[in-house]
Amino acid sequence: MADTGRVRGTPHEIALLAGGPRAAVTVAVVALHLRGAVEAGAPGTVRAVDGEAGRALPPLPAPGSEPGALTGAMRAAYLESAVYHRLAEPSAIRELVRDLDIRWAVAELRVGLAEAGMLRYPLLGSTRAARRRLQVLRKAFPLPASRRDLPDDERLLAVALHGETALRVLVPRFALRAGLTERVSLRHRRLLRHSPRGDAYGSAGHLSCGGGSGGGCGGGGPD
Repeated sequence: MADTGRVRGTPHEIALLAGGPRAAVTVAVVALHLRGAVEAGAPGTVRAVDGEAGRALPPLPAPGSEPGALTGAMRAAYLESAVYHRLAEPSAIRELVRDLDIRWAVAELRVGLAEAGMLRYPLLGSTRAARRRLQVLRKAFPLPASRRDLPDDERLLAVALHGETALRVLVPRFALRAGLTERVSLRHRRLLRHSPRGDAYGSAGHLSCGGGSGGGCGGGGPD
């Protein structure tokens, strides 16, 4: 296995590089689900679960305040917190991506990636280093064949790297009920099975974004 310690970030950051804000928000939703903080609501929606996992999330900084120096893990926690509190009202994934607090949290993820040389100013396109990071990680962490005995952090990394294909393998029922994946015909399943695995989000590793505010672009376990 390749040495990925130097290039590996949080699954939220990796998903943002691979597929943009929706991918990062999807990873946050799955992370919360694996800890029992959210569940599928009405078809195509997700809702928060009142419990210890949700209460353990950090509060978001007050509007206009400076959050100070943040690590990637802290930025990921802010994104999960923003998603969790938005889901006090059941919402679809497309609604989450448009939420102002979630947009702020995604923008903070971008700041960290830009500081690490993964995104270019001013348009925040992915750099050669970012594309190389994704290539190395996809080679080192191919799509798991099964969710059996797979730790939650490896599930999240797989979702970040392999997108919907990983969701169908690792959290199939939750992903379908929550609207993270769509129902596919038997013929479409055959096509997916034989399709090449590369950028699971169909973006060739580029980050497509709608502005600096973080706008919309582009076994075991609770499943």
